[in-house]
Amino acid sequence: MKKTSSTQVNLNDTLKKLANIVSWFESQSELDVEKGLEYVKEGADLIKASRERLAEIENEFKEIKKGL
Repeated sequence: MKKTSSTQVNLNDTLKKLANIVSWFESQSELDVEKGLEYVKEGADLIKASRERLAEIENEFKEIKKGL
């Protein structure tokens, strides 16, 4: 997965991608370890980017609150 700036992260899209990864794991009767590893890495990147974006959003809300 390409690294993207957290400002480019769309949380809805990220959640859909994570749901697809979970579905893939749940649908496997015999796990392809190599493919599974790729999905785990992708999922970790998505979670990291989402956490960063959520922190940015939280800071934006705090700034708005200060202005009130």
